[in-house]
Amino acid sequence: MRLVRFGPRGSEKPGLIDAQGTLRDLSSVVSDIHGPTLSHESLAKLRALDTSSLPAVPADTRLGACVGQVPNVICIGLNYSDHAAETNTPIPGQPVVFNKHTGALAGPNDPVIIAPGSNKLDWEVELAIVIGRPAWHVSEAEALQYVAGYCLCNDVSERAWQIEMEGQWTKGKSHLGYAPLGPWLLTADEVPDPQSIDLWLDVNGTRRQTGNTRTQIFGVATIVSYLSRFMALQPGDVISTGTPPGVGLGQKPPVFLKAGDVMTLGSTLLGTQRQQIIAYEDAMGAAWRAGRLPAF
Repeated sequence: MRLVRFGPRGSEKPGLIDAQGTLRDLSSVVSDIHGPTLSHESLAKLRALDTSSLPAVPADTRLGACVGQVPNVICIGLNYSDHAAETNTPIPGQPVVFNKHTGALAGPNDPVIIAPGSNKLDWEVELAIVIGRPAWHVSEAEALQYVAGYCLCNDVSERAWQIEMEGQWTKGKSHLGYAPLGPWLLTADEVPDPQSIDLWLDVNGTRRQTGNTRTQIFGVATIVSYLSRFMALQPGDVISTGTPPGVGLGQKPPVFLKAGDVMTLGSTLLGTQRQQIIAYEDAMGAAWRAGRLPAF
């Protein structure tokens, strides 16, 4: 199944995209696409639905982050050897773990705001794992049983805040809107091999990233098992698994995003995203003119 959330930011409804590509409203069946919806039992009930009986939603309706009420956004850094090389970083012997604030989650086509003081804004197309049931001290052999599905994440990063300031990476990763998620959550039963998913990203129509999860240093099963040693993973947790080479920081000379730029990114299985970069002043000005601040 391709599960989605649609509608205004902060008021999204649950939905799915049927076999004909029609967006359908699931709000009469479940309250949200979130932790309780992602159990094996709940997903089995959704699969049994006659989707043609669900109300159709206009195709141009805004899509929100494909998972709601997310407890945690956990990220894996430097998980492709060629990406580590382009950033002059040693290949890690264990997964590099950091967090993004859940306030960074956004719809797949929402604009990305350049934060005040930001001047090294970068892109990172990634495969994200969504946990479907509590996972604590699980083995690699059983780890995939705890995955509800997969989606795209753009791990938007302010490199100066991430690298040049003291402390952890989180502050360079967590600004409002710096984790576009979706367009859909593809349930795990439709992903025969999570280590064979293509990923790509363009900036202003120029291909910057091309990769495949087969070249990850640490695969999905390893990541889920590893994290479960240190934390009790919860249903609805999102784990972004690292980016292939081609980020702006790795260009020679480095290339960073500016107002007016457009990122498009995608995967054959997981759909596509599109984000336009806008200045903070323009975003706030538009909000004030409309009589409201951006929805959080």
